Amino acid sequence: MRIPPYHWWRTVFFLIPAITVYTIFLGAASIVSSVFDRRGYFAHRCARAWSWLILKTTGVRVTIEGLERITPGTTYVFVSNHQSIYDTPVIFASLPYQLRIIAKESLARFPVLGWHLRRGGHLFVDRRHPDRAGILRRWRALVSEGLSLIIYAEGTRSPDGHVARFKAGSFLLAIEAGLPIVPVAMIGTRQVMPKGRLRTEPADVTLVLHDPIQPPAIDAPTAHDAKALADRVHAIVAAAVEQRQFAGV
Repeated sequence: MRIPPYHWWRTVFFLIPAITVYTIFLGAASIVSSVFDRRGYFAHRCARAWSWLILKTTGVRVTIEGLERITPGTTYVFVSNHQSIYDTPVIFASLPYQLRIIAKESLARFPVLGWHLRRGGHLFVDRRHPDRAGILRRWRALVSEGLSLIIYAEGTRSPDGHVARFKAGSFLLAIEAGLPIVPVAMIGTRQVMPKGRLRTEPADVTLVLHDPIQPPAIDAPTAHDAKALADRVHAIVAAAVEQRQFAGV
């Protein structure tokens, strides 16, 4: 049975107050935890709880497919298409891994939030002047810390739901670090909140995990190697999205 949409009175008297309360509570707990938990494990648990609550209160139901394809305790680079700001709550609530995101450097300059995310182990990249050596050192440290990465390889949210071309930069680092890549197809979050809209709608979302791909063992990978890997992962994700989201399967 389809969940009814949120009318203005439901949004004003239930949705906004509920989100405000648990965002303040979990946000404060997460910030305080960064003082004694430098690796951000507790902060991630707060993020998972917040993600679960935001999905529940806005009526988003998630179906996960392919969890059996990945091995608990392994460090992965999860590469997903990007349809909505709801993609991150869906991934955080669904994947039983300690996850960190790669975000643009400007986010790190936000008061409190940026400081907190950096202390929690999230990675920030200056897209105009990327420090590949520094990022690669951090990627390699993920293995010993038991952390995995989330990458939205399109670089921005899709305006129409179709999967845009994947940028090759992150794939070059993945080859150098030797970390397995898990293609992730995000299907349906655009129905919840597409790019450019502030209002949410209840919806059914499907998260499909594909078989991990081990990057080729190359001592000095080139941009061509990275592009080939990016195109391979893109083909898997785009095929799933086109079939399941636009063909109505």
